[in-house]
Amino acid sequence: MSTTVSDITVKTINGEEKQLVNYAGQVLLIVNVASYCGYTPQYKGLEELNQKYRDAGLRILGFPCNDFGAQEPGSNAEIVDFTKTKYDVSFELFDKVHAKGSEKHPLYSCLTNAVNPIGDVAWNFEKFVVNKQGEVVARFNSSVAPNSPELIAVIEAELAK
Repeated sequence: MSTTVSDITVKTINGEEKQLVNYAGQVLLIVNVASYCGYTPQYKGLEELNQKYRDAGLRILGFPCNDFGAQEPGSNAEIVDFTKTKYDVSFELFDKVHAKGSEKHPLYSCLTNAVNPIGDVAWNFEKFVVNKQGEVVARFNSSVAPNSPELIAVIEAELAK
């Protein structure tokens, strides 16, 4: 199983195919997001990270997911409207994916087997840090806030490399 995301193709929230190799040279923070979750207010912190580190090379990629408590039931258009209206999100959002189960997206197969703890995503707003070479280097559970010192330390270290 590859620990790099570079050879994976995803679909944008507008339905266009996008290869993750296009992000080579940038640090990625990949998050499975949901509009009706107790962790949904993390959108605010994710957007703050985006504003603070975007010019340094961080790209936040949000993947809506309805696998956990059916907390992302909306259409892509509804998700975009919600995130723009409520949290003024400007980082990239993608097509809804499955982060677990038999229909798990290849991206999540890679992410969940690359770093400890190995295994399925447990809930919405799990975070994966991918280095400039496309290698998954860290994983943080849902309760780790976007502004947490441990997450920021990993992001800043990868950006500095």
